[in-house]
Amino acid sequence: MADYKLEAAKAAFKFIKTGQTIGLGAGTTVLHLANMIGQDVDLARSVVLVSSSFKTNSYLQEQGLNVKSASAVKHLDIYFDGCDQFDQQLNALKSGGGIHTTEKILASMAAEFILIGDDTKFVPRLNTTYPLVIEILPQALQIVLAKLRSAAYPDAEIKLRMGDQKDGTVISDNGNLLADIRFDHTPQWQQLNIDVKMIPGIVEHSLFYGMATKAIIAGENGIRFITPEQ
Repeated sequence: MADYKLEAAKAAFKFIKTGQTIGLGAGTTVLHLANMIGQDVDLARSVVLVSSSFKTNSYLQEQGLNVKSASAVKHLDIYFDGCDQFDQQLNALKSGGGIHTTEKILASMAAEFILIGDDTKFVPRLNTTYPLVIEILPQALQIVLAKLRSAAYPDAEIKLRMGDQKDGTVISDNGNLLADIRFDHTPQWQQLNIDVKMIPGIVEHSLFYGMATKAIIAGENGIRFITPEQ
């Protein structure tokens, strides 16, 4: 059986040039891409790598690659990352890892933000299969929950993420709380992008609206390069 994530990584690798500063997110496809960079002597020596993921960052360091903290750079040539789901306009939900705040910071630094992965991630329009994840300042928890439930999205189900191997909530890399919001019907994503971010105490949410410039996906029909419809 073909490894579509590997095929997508191979296609993405062709976009990287020597001397660039490259951002990498999380996931299997990204790790394939990191391997390819490490195996290319010229690239490995010349590129600077920045990652939003603790796991990816650790892997890059183990490979002896030139890794910098996000706080040490202000521009990326390309940021590559996967997602849970994206649509024809390249609006994406990145709900799994809970590191969307750092991912958005890197995506906003990049001249190009390219989604990579297998073609099961593509849908004509985003739907409610995956939750919207919000990162919340701990001191704002109750007011954030109250505003979401009473005003913005009263029919939504909101649950704090709880640890499987510890007693208590999951804490983000930034020391904040994470909550999943599940909608009973598909929201207006453009308006949601604004409404949720405007609630004081919410640091970020996992909808990447209008941020990606290209998607590279692989499947039974080969490699597809998708750009937002005009």
